[in-house]
Amino acid sequence: MKVILLKDVEKIGNKFDVKEVKSGYARNFLIAKGLAKQASKQALEWLAVQKEIIEKKAEENLGKVQSIASTIESREIVIPVKVGDEDQLFESVNAQKIADKLKEAGFEIKKSQIVLGQPIKELGEYPVKIKFEHNLEAEIQVIITKAGGEEI
Repeated sequence: MKVILLKDVEKIGNKFDVKEVKSGYARNFLIAKGLAKQASKQALEWLAVQKEIIEKKAEENLGKVQSIASTIESREIVIPVKVGDEDQLFESVNAQKIADKLKEAGFEIKKSQIVLGQPIKELGEYPVKIKFEHNLEAEIQVIITKAGGEEI
């Protein structure tokens, strides 16, 4: 029996795949649990419409992500931190602090999108990559400076 999968099913296929499965398995498990529906002519037409909708949404999303990536590319983010007498940092700069600073600048970037091998522990400039959906990346410069008037 041919079925259209409505959800990802392990060892069978992914959402919206059309698969040939045994009739009993289709009726008693896949269809009964709402994981699939029978692939009739009408259902296949519905599937074509669903795929078009998903494709349009993906294109719109790609456009938004490309726009954000190009806007943020080569931007400099200055993060002032407390330092000691010999310019050692009292706190390290991690992905969360960079994400917070980007949020202040108007960019909704999650800390999980920021590629930072290890926290920054010295003053200076550091290139930091930001990963987006659709395998897009942007690189920003993070500049770690002394916090004004807060030195010890």
